[in-house]
Amino acid sequence: MHKRALVLFSGGQDSTTCLAWALDRYEHVETIGFDYGQRHAVELECRQVILKRLRADFPQWAPKLGDDHLLDLKQLGQISATALTDERAIAFEKNGLPNTFVPGRNLLFFTYAAAVAYRRGLQVLVGGMCETDYSGYPDCRDDTLKALQVTLSLGLDARLVIETPLMWLDKTQTWRLAEDLGGTCLVSLVQQETHTCYQGDRTTRHQWGFGCGVCPACELRKNGYQRYAV
Repeated sequence: MHKRALVLFSGGQDSTTCLAWALDRYEHVETIGFDYGQRHAVELECRQVILKRLRADFPQWAPKLGDDHLLDLKQLGQISATALTDERAIAFEKNGLPNTFVPGRNLLFFTYAAAVAYRRGLQVLVGGMCETDYSGYPDCRDDTLKALQVTLSLGLDARLVIETPLMWLDKTQTWRLAEDLGGTCLVSLVQQETHTCYQGDRTTRHQWGFGCGVCPACELRKNGYQRYAV
């Protein structure tokens, strides 16, 4: 029944893998990204390189890949005061969450994505949220997104489906999924072109990709790749 999807595409490993998953599954796929004043804004540049590579290197997917949408949500960065939007050290707050948690980020992302999907006739929203290898963000939880799916469908009076193909996968399994979907060519693209590092470091190239190598995002990606490579 559902043939058209909109992927929340940041330019990172998870969203790139989800984009490949959607292209393998649906007849028409569009992408949406958000500029919210993130420190690692270099990911926005990576998005365009990845889209270009997908069209050039994967002829089976190129005809399915439609328009890309980039929305300005800098107000979110202005009110959030986090280590992802300000120059501050990454640490844990008293509530146990890392200060990289941007309150309401995924709730806003999906709300804006739903509005675009409604206008574009897209029935499925795809996100790379995960409750297995993650930092404890409450807006990445499966229950949160199931509730949000109901809310958005009711609020728009249109049936929307939120798909999270990585929800129960760890980072090792995410690397394997990329290989299953697009072979070593897709794994290479993820290594070379995607960006995950919270510090926005694109100067240091590791086997698993670019990054500082020590922030929580790099640690997850590095450890997952090392297990995958073995």
